[in-house]
Amino acid sequence: MSDSHRMQGAATAEPERRHGSPTESKSPATRKTILVVDDHPSVREGLIGVINPTDDLTVCGEAESAAQAMAQVARLKPDAVLVDLSLQDSAGLELIKDLHSRYGGKLPVLVLSMHDEMLYAERVLRAGARGYVMKHQPMRAVIEALRTVLSGKIYLSEPMTARIMRSFATSGEPPGKRSLLETLSDREMEVFQLLGDGLAIREIAEVLHLSEKTVSCYQQSLRHKLSLHNSNELIRYAVHWATTDGPQQRRQTQP
Repeated sequence: MSDSHRMQGAATAEPERRHGSPTESKSPATRKTILVVDDHPSVREGLIGVINPTDDLTVCGEAESAAQAMAQVARLKPDAVLVDLSLQDSAGLELIKDLHSRYGGKLPVLVLSMHDEMLYAERVLRAGARGYVMKHQPMRAVIEALRTVLSGKIYLSEPMTARIMRSFATSGEPPGKRSLLETLSDREMEVFQLLGDGLAIREIAEVLHLSEKTVSCYQQSLRHKLSLHNSNELIRYAVHWATTDGPQQRRQTQP
């Protein structure tokens, strides 16, 4: 299912009003500005249509790639960035890390993604993001999450918050109780995800700005950690997860 279908129900804005006009209740100077980063135009348009009608938030710009996002942040100086994990030229995790490094953690970043929160939420928080929303959640959750991270707090779903609290309470939990995928590094998880999306080694190297040899090394590490015998088994497992296990976990985490 495409990202645009996942965002069904989101209002869309007219092209000439993509950045919206101020509402009567608050002036532009008092509304928090949001940069929307997603490589699907229909998703960006839907988010703009949801955010701009609020009286305290407005979209100041948009980007479809990590490079555009970094340039737009420097130019527009938004109050927060709403970013997808899958972008045209880079993995969203790398963009989050770059923003955190460039702005010293002072720029709130909220992730809006189709990927399983249970696998990615802790990763994005470690990278420097302040919250995580899945694209199947109601659009009101995006507004609530933006307001939460802008107030300096962390936003996660109730199941994910409970899980993190349990992990703090049971820090000695045996590794066997963790999903094998949770043992992967951020980069390994990115390679696994892209394999599941059907990308070849050369294509993964281009997306992640790595050499093909480095991607092959990550493939080898993935086979070892996931106890798989060869690359064909790894690809089948990644595709199976992308098409069945991932969506099933997302349904289980829906409030």
